[in-house]
Amino acid sequence: MLKRGFKAILTIVVILLLSACSGDKQNIAVEKRIGDENKYEDFTKVTDTKQVEEVRAILADTHWTEAQVDFIRPPDYQFIYEFKKPDIEAKPELYKMWISPKKDSLEVIQGEFDYAQLPTKESARLFEILTGESLGE
Repeated sequence: MLKRGFKAILTIVVILLLSACSGDKQNIAVEKRIGDENKYEDFTKVTDTKQVEEVRAILADTHWTEAQVDFIRPPDYQFIYEFKKPDIEAKPELYKMWISPKKDSLEVIQGEFDYAQLPTKESARLFEILTGESLGE
């Protein structure tokens, strides 16, 4: 329980630090899985500051569960925040994202063990921002 509380506080601190550095603009680099293998190619980059902040807000409001989850396939997409200024050093955290079988929601792993299944509305918006497409197409 203490470990989970510490991770939640650490996540909030990281988000606040990243927000404080918002003058050091960020992008979100999105990669899409190729075929059925665990191989990815650059898909898109989210460069609009408002959209980056919206993604950050969706993920910050998400209820994360510490879990080790096994999926039958590699993530459909993965993404990281990256700074526009190359002189800023920050360890990027990888987010892995799966589209649910019904294609109506997303499952996301943040880092290694933080898992969440996003509600339908948040899934649709996050997917639209990250891919430029509608969820379920």
